[in-house]
Amino acid sequence: MFSHNVTDPLAILMLQIITIIFTARVFGFLFRKMGQPSVIGEIMAGIFLGPSFVGHYFPEFSQFLFPLTSLSNLKFLSQIGLILFMFVVGMELDFKVLRTKAHEALVISHASIIIPFSLGVGFAYFIYEKFAPQGVNFLSFSLFIGIAMSITAFPVLARIIQERGISKTKLGTMVITCAAIDDITAWCALAAVIAIVKAGTFVSSLYTIALAIVYLLFMIKLVQPFLKQLGEKYSSKEGLTKPIVAVFFLTLLISAFLSEIIGIHALFGAFLAGVIMPSNINFRNIFIEKIEDVSSVLLLPLFFVFTGLRTQIGLLNDIYMWEVCAIIILIAVIGKFWGSAIAARFVGQTWKESFTIGALMNTRGLMELVVLNIGFDLGVLNPQIFAMMVIMALFTTFMTGPALDFTNWLFRNKALDDKVTLSNFDEKYRILISYGNPAKGKAMLKLAYNLTKNSLKNSLITTMHISPSNELNKYNLVEYEKESLTPIKKEALRLKLEIQPLFKPALDIDKEIIETSSNDSYDFLLIGSGNSLFTGSLLGNFLGLTSKILNPKNFINTLKDRKIHYENSMFDEHTNYVIKHATIPVGIFIDKKFEKAQKIIIPIYSLSDSFLMIYAQKLIFNANAQITVFDAVGIFNQYPELKNTFTSANAEVKIVQSYSNEETFFTAFDLCLLNIESWRSIIKEETTWLAYSPSILILKA
Repeated sequence: MFSHNVTDPLAILMLQIITIIFTARVFGFLFRKMGQPSVIGEIMAGIFLGPSFVGHYFPEFSQFLFPLTSLSNLKFLSQIGLILFMFVVGMELDFKVLRTKAHEALVISHASIIIPFSLGVGFAYFIYEKFAPQGVNFLSFSLFIGIAMSITAFPVLARIIQERGISKTKLGTMVITCAAIDDITAWCALAAVIAIVKAGTFVSSLYTIALAIVYLLFMIKLVQPFLKQLGEKYSSKEGLTKPIVAVFFLTLLISAFLSEIIGIHALFGAFLAGVIMPSNINFRNIFIEKIEDVSSVLLLPLFFVFTGLRTQIGLLNDIYMWEVCAIIILIAVIGKFWGSAIAARFVGQTWKESFTIGALMNTRGLMELVVLNIGFDLGVLNPQIFAMMVIMALFTTFMTGPALDFTNWLFRNKALDDKVTLSNFDEKYRILISYGNPAKGKAMLKLAYNLTKNSLKNSLITTMHISPSNELNKYNLVEYEKESLTPIKKEALRLKLEIQPLFKPALDIDKEIIETSSNDSYDFLLIGSGNSLFTGSLLGNFLGLTSKILNPKNFINTLKDRKIHYENSMFDEHTNYVIKHATIPVGIFIDKKFEKAQKIIIPIYSLSDSFLMIYAQKLIFNANAQITVFDAVGIFNQYPELKNTFTSANAEVKIVQSYSNEETFFTAFDLCLLNIESWRSIIKEETTWLAYSPSILILKA
């Protein structure tokens, strides 16, 4: 019975989806750790599950999981995912930016299409006889090779720009504009090429192109004004009721249907539907959020695997095949990277900016796979050339990060000179606060204020929020930045404290914290002690879930007949990473409703705790703090010189070696300072006074 049930088409489909999503998340996580966009990992997951690896080494398992009869279901689901994805891509284009840019963006973007397109068409001449499928004429084959060379992955490029922190710079805006123009031009050209391929002859294709023009005018002149009125009227979450949402989804589906029957592919219709959606930022943000999770998490991985099932790297089984593949990659890089870079230099960009633009425009990613699959479905590309082009798409996307890093390294001297010059004139005590939750960020800002209150002229406080870039689109990025920074700005205003707010999207948050703290010459890094779902487990990382459930290790249980829910008894992997790799002093702040720092308790456990007095003196000077040193293990009796270290401050420091009531003693303080090594000992020994401690600042020198 079970063997029959497990081979049922629905059961097979569910098993396929489970396997695909899990594998995609695993590969996406691994590639993010390598500094690559998660989309590269997800594409590699598709190739891994296809005939190139699983199908080759585990053919029985592959045949069971992906029987030929099930592939049509997988294909249609993946096509729905692509339709939703292209709809989102269309919505992420900002025509206000396009209208305000000078001719430079037009020159660069068109050069980045014309040059690789021309090289691709020229190369097609030499490989046509050997690689073109039977019955495909040279015009169709060459045009598709040219278009495939010309694509730039706008969504991946936009996220890389966010991660690199240049989205609001002149260079970032320029590249986004170039990519947007590139996207529109390339997809319109692709629609024309599809029309020519499907029509069979150039004359027949003219009818298709004429219908496509009528369709474009209908969508832009009639449908778009109607949608604009709806968007202005129903731009809030409350206003977007089910009937209203249904109207927009129907627009998407009808547009995709019309473009499919005209002969220019449903994906172009989905893209156009996204483009003509109301330009209201709030509306687009809400609508993208409704679609993006289902599209990118559930359905797009199906497309990657479906592409992987079609990609047979084993077909490249001789040196000649790999030579052709290498030439394809070389032509793609020369056409796109150097074409964009030389055009950028021609319109007045510096060499560093030109190389940066070239590296970013050379990113192909998912958009390339969409084009290749269309060509494969139309029978224009055979399995060998399809596999070569997939490898090219992976290579050119993979090289984006290293190319940007190399460009920064190549032109590093000027940046280093600027940094040295800055440091000569900037002798301020620089604190970097990195926070995830704005509420915790406010508490850490209060602490930083107490550390600098009487020396604000000689201090500089930066508050930084880093968000996973793969979870943000162009529109919710603006909203999320506002939500993350506004509470901190309000708190700074209340404290009459000048701060430098900083918002950064990043692939690897932990690495970004380390790089920012070290590269920008900060003196002290203040972080919250985070905790994550399934802390320390691979499952939590692969699923990418948020921190709501605590690891059982994060509880100190039943101390003095009292069960303590102490959420940060063990640091999570992110905090541990920062502690291990930070090159400057770090403070890990555990907030327990912190408000002021007038009464400070410093428990002493070893000689290494002496550096805590540096921070105690800052609090004495800036917050008029009263310091109580608790000799927890009687160490002052063994080392009187350590006691002198604490009592030599310019204020009275009280030394305590015992107390009568644990709760009464510790709850009287506002803040506890601890050495990180002492903290670890306290946790290991399950020290009972933690149940009553105030907010804690754990310090690593």
